[in-house]
Amino acid sequence: MDKKKTGTLSGVVFILIALAGTYFGLNGGSSVTGEKSLFLEKGEEKMETAADPVSRQLRGLEIPYSLDGSESVLVEHMAYTVSYNSKYRIPNWVAYELQDSELYGNLERQEKFGPDPLVKGRQAYDKDYVGSGWDRGHMAPSGDMKWSSQAMKECYYLTNVCPQNHNLNAGVWNDLEKQVRYEARYYKKVWVVCGPVVDRGRGTIGSNKVLIPDGFFKALLARKKDGTYTAIGFTFPNEAGTRPLRDYALSVNDLEKKLGMDLFYNLDDSVQETVEASYSLRDWRIEK
Repeated sequence: MDKKKTGTLSGVVFILIALAGTYFGLNGGSSVTGEKSLFLEKGEEKMETAADPVSRQLRGLEIPYSLDGSESVLVEHMAYTVSYNSKYRIPNWVAYELQDSELYGNLERQEKFGPDPLVKGRQAYDKDYVGSGWDRGHMAPSGDMKWSSQAMKECYYLTNVCPQNHNLNAGVWNDLEKQVRYEARYYKKVWVVCGPVVDRGRGTIGSNKVLIPDGFFKALLARKKDGTYTAIGFTFPNEAGTRPLRDYALSVNDLEKKLGMDLFYNLDDSVQETVEASYSLRDWRIEK
């Protein structure tokens, strides 16, 4: 075969290989356009907007999807993922999966708050909270992080913290954190998403003007022994209160309307519609 024919044949083969690579993902991509690029590695940050589907494809049923178009920074730490609002210097949401095997660690609370080294730009510092009258309220609590020194350290980053009323932080919010751990033992795994509720805010604290939220939310999802799912939501005003936990409960659908988020987005649509439409206090062992 002469060189001209060989060159022509080689060109055809190259084109066919390139087309096959595009179709089957042989060029480092995926047969679904962009699928691989939507997943963050541990410790990697990415800007998130409503037009950017990264939060919709990030691993885990706990990851929500913001519908309001607000810009944020997504960071995935060892034990939780945070959508950080650099304007307000507080998280938009914090999401994590809690397994029963993670409940038996014996690490002590670290009690050393500081900025998140993986977030670039302006953020909160511990001095913003000093003398403010507001607690450093954990979203993903240290009580869920006793299984790993790294997880414990990262939960004290101020990207996981909001200014919180002390009575709420030490009261019913703490009660719910304990309830989540109880449910993780019962169900073996619970998916959690929580964060601040912001309407107008209650002012700011510190030189970095950290926004004081109007309230807080938490949503829980678990898979029951029969294979079906159950979910429940909670909202709390950022103020002292002594009402029982049941008084703060609502359906995930109603919570989503308040927040402008699609919670537990990665659930199958048919399952999501049923699970999020109502809630059962009995499923979560909360007294009526």
